[in-house]
Amino acid sequence: MTATRPRAGDPERGTLDKAAAENFPVAPFFLPRAWRTDLMAVYGFARLVDDIGDGDLAPGGADARLLGVSAADAEDRLVLLDAFEADLRRVFDGTPRHPLLRRLQPTVRRRALTPEPFLGLIAANRQDQLVGRYETYDDLLAYCELSANPVGRLVLAVTGTATPERIRRSDAVCTALQIVEHIQDIAEDLGRDRIYLPAADMKRFHVEETDLAVKTAGASVRALVAYEAERAQNLLNEGTPLVGSVHGRLRLLLAGFVAGGRAAIRAIAAAEYDVLPGPPKAGKLQLLREVGVTLRGEG
Repeated sequence: MTATRPRAGDPERGTLDKAAAENFPVAPFFLPRAWRTDLMAVYGFARLVDDIGDGDLAPGGADARLLGVSAADAEDRLVLLDAFEADLRRVFDGTPRHPLLRRLQPTVRRRALTPEPFLGLIAANRQDQLVGRYETYDDLLAYCELSANPVGRLVLAVTGTATPERIRRSDAVCTALQIVEHIQDIAEDLGRDRIYLPAADMKRFHVEETDLAVKTAGASVRALVAYEAERAQNLLNEGTPLVGSVHGRLRLLLAGFVAGGRAAIRAIAAAEYDVLPGPPKAGKLQLLREVGVTLRGEG
């Protein structure tokens, strides 16, 4: 996820306010109010766990205090993630400490959500503290199973539309969106000593880590980015039938997810696969066009 830092005074509000800066619609106005409420509660959890994992919490240590973490450990991401997991478990059998998890508790009860997708997102951020490189594409897919796919599964659960086939299609879309984000954020991730390009692919395209640390991508890096973008596009195509399997406003929401990925890939291609100066972004017109294409079942 890509967002700005929250305000120091109100960690709950500051985290939720990041929804406006995301690459995808979190809880758009056209959804029923009950869905919006529950999707924002899920978003608050997902955003906060990512902020813990990335070291992007509001300054001042308010979140650490809310989780019962001492000032001495307030910068230790693994300690914070452990405390966050303990507080998540209180959502299911007690009273959580953090206001974002107290906000989540009614959603969990109303939608009969299980701990597994939430624990997956925590595990992904714990893995980010321990693993900074991925040898193969399959290794990366296993990471996306934790870091991305739970989000789509939660959307289906909140909207009461989960089936095995929809979950399979949703996983393909979510993994594709994660790969696109990894492509867009190569420079930012490298600054955190993380590379989400499979080492086997880097070797195939003769790309060294030092090639990712420059301001403009060379031909080998561009070829590698194009290759990974094509993989993401294929996954999006695999997952797109999910949109046609639902109806009404949910169909529009899911079309927005798919269209966001397609538009981002087009923007990357338009930048000639040079993502190192910064993430290529699609304009709103391009996004709307892709929504229309997705809703019509084209592409």
